[in-house]
Amino acid sequence: MDRISTQSEWQQRARAVLPAGGFGNFDAGMIMDRGIGSRIWDMDGNEYVDYLIGSGPMLLGHGHPEVMEAVLEQLPKGQTFFANNTLGIELAEVICDAVPCAEQLRYVSTGGEADMYAIRLARAYTGREKIVKFEGGYHGMSAEAQMSLAPSKRVNFPQAVPDSAGIPADVGENVLVAPFNDPVYIQSLLSEFGNDVAAIIVEPLQRIIPPAPGFLELLRQECDRYGIVLIFDEVVTGFRFAYGGAQEYYGVTPDVTTLGKVIGGGFPLAAIVGRRDIMAHFDKSDVGADKWLMQLGTLSGNPIAAAAGLKSLEILNREGAYDHLLGLGNRVSQMIRDALGKTGVPFHIVGHPTLFEVVFHEIQPLDYRMVQNGDEQAGKAWNDTLRANGIFKSPGKTYPSLILSEEDLAITQAAIDKAAQAVAYLEAGQI
Repeated sequence: MDRISTQSEWQQRARAVLPAGGFGNFDAGMIMDRGIGSRIWDMDGNEYVDYLIGSGPMLLGHGHPEVMEAVLEQLPKGQTFFANNTLGIELAEVICDAVPCAEQLRYVSTGGEADMYAIRLARAYTGREKIVKFEGGYHGMSAEAQMSLAPSKRVNFPQAVPDSAGIPADVGENVLVAPFNDPVYIQSLLSEFGNDVAAIIVEPLQRIIPPAPGFLELLRQECDRYGIVLIFDEVVTGFRFAYGGAQEYYGVTPDVTTLGKVIGGGFPLAAIVGRRDIMAHFDKSDVGADKWLMQLGTLSGNPIAAAAGLKSLEILNREGAYDHLLGLGNRVSQMIRDALGKTGVPFHIVGHPTLFEVVFHEIQPLDYRMVQNGDEQAGKAWNDTLRANGIFKSPGKTYPSLILSEEDLAITQAAIDKAAQAVAYLEAGQI
């Protein structure tokens, strides 16, 4: 079979058996063949430097030899048990030692599950029903999380807008939506509803938007004022910004945190961690049947994922690992600043060195609506040109990994220069 037809044939096969021809994740037109280190190849043999890294978990690159060795050591001993195993217990100890708010942990398989259970846990603990989330914040696929994740119409806050069919109308009655980075609004909202709110769930860095100075501290203060559970969704930022996650990096400790991606080393694993008195609601013998939160999962804490996670966190905890990761992210960011700075096109690099994106906007974005107001055509030209020149990333995020080499960075530099030129031509009306 010739190389040109390989990917198109797989696309045809996918369309026959998969709705929209895909898994519901990334561009369904991309059929991936393999990943090694910092590179991935599609079924046509095209090679890319990977800045998607599986949407975050492959922080150490694909097939890291030490992680693979740990996994291969466990495989002949058993894949899963639906019971406690030593590796899962060890990993829980490591995570609880690393993450400031983590006194106890409960495993699930996905970050979306973790967020769903964290919300339910806050309701069990407080006896309240309302949840506050921020417009544009991503917290998985539960009904509450799918309120005002990516609203196409802009309604008045705090009205929640469902982003999916199949969500009962009454879900929105218990979800209050606020603009990110707006301290005045959140204080006003809580002055009215604070005593009815079970939890505020927030990404410490919302998708790519950093918290304004003092904003996370304000959330902590207001949650303490009203007896609200503060949930940090660190599925993305956990063990990425720092070994203790965004809560270590920003110096604000929530009550409950959700983790995923990095902690599984590329295998399905996520967790809810938090204060012992809150986590006690997973223990019927502690809180009683009326306050008990049932939670179980066939693959929760399975030893293969735990082995990969343990080795991944050990590598990340080695001296200099985060300095190296931050350095790589800063180098790529500087390449972008230098290339786009020459064009005169307004832009901002929004995020953190380990997770960022270019937004073509004259004003530094502080919330979801400001990001959405960026120049969509410029963004498309930027991303399309990067893809055409060997850079694999999503249209909304750039994830550097620890495995990037000097050769990878040279390819990245060349692609960025061409992408900046494409944006400049677009703005000049030449394409």
